[in-house]
Amino acid sequence: MYRYILLFSLLFSTLFSRENPFFPIESDDIPLTTNQLEKDTPLKRASVKLPSTARTIESVTISYKNLDGSIHEKTIELQNSIDWHLPVFITQNYQDETVSKVQKVEEPKNKKTFKEIAALPFIKFTIYKNEIILQTKDKMLRKFLLVNPHRIVCDFQRETSIRSYVKKVKNEDVTQIKVGTHKGYYRVVIELDGSYRYKITPEKNGYRFTLN
Repeated sequence: MYRYILLFSLLFSTLFSRENPFFPIESDDIPLTTNQLEKDTPLKRASVKLPSTARTIESVTISYKNLDGSIHEKTIELQNSIDWHLPVFITQNYQDETVSKVQKVEEPKNKKTFKEIAALPFIKFTIYKNEIILQTKDKMLRKFLLVNPHRIVCDFQRETSIRSYVKKVKNEDVTQIKVGTHKGYYRVVIELDGSYRYKITPEKNGYRFTLN
């Protein structure tokens, strides 16, 4: 009888034995890893286009996956001004800086070459980067900003009977110039390629608009 009890006990313990008795039963806190690598596409270059309201990058956050499958984030504080016209890139494509470095020719200080983008007998429009100059002897009566699309509207005092004037502009912050006549004044509409604040500075021969 004693032999039967001993044999039954051995069989019972065999049913509940584990393959490796050196690890604890509760192992939820131990991350599972594997040597099998997932073949993701290697990162070359990715880009993101920011809206026209963006002026500063405060930080960049990257979400990445670890070997154990967990997801973590890494944030880099920047606080750098940007040009929203250009995309922001993330890349792992290293290059020899001595070969790829572009030599920039700095413009002489206080020298700005403004380009004419539109002209009428009594007003001319020139531009340099984010600065627009309206050359006119006429008095500005009022100014305001409209949205969708963003455009600066100015009224100037003058009696004129010219037809409505429209001039398309390429590759600038300004996309279009419109001039229309009214009784006792004419209206100038400067259509912009995105969202801006602006500052007007009176000058001897007109007005300077600085976009921000």
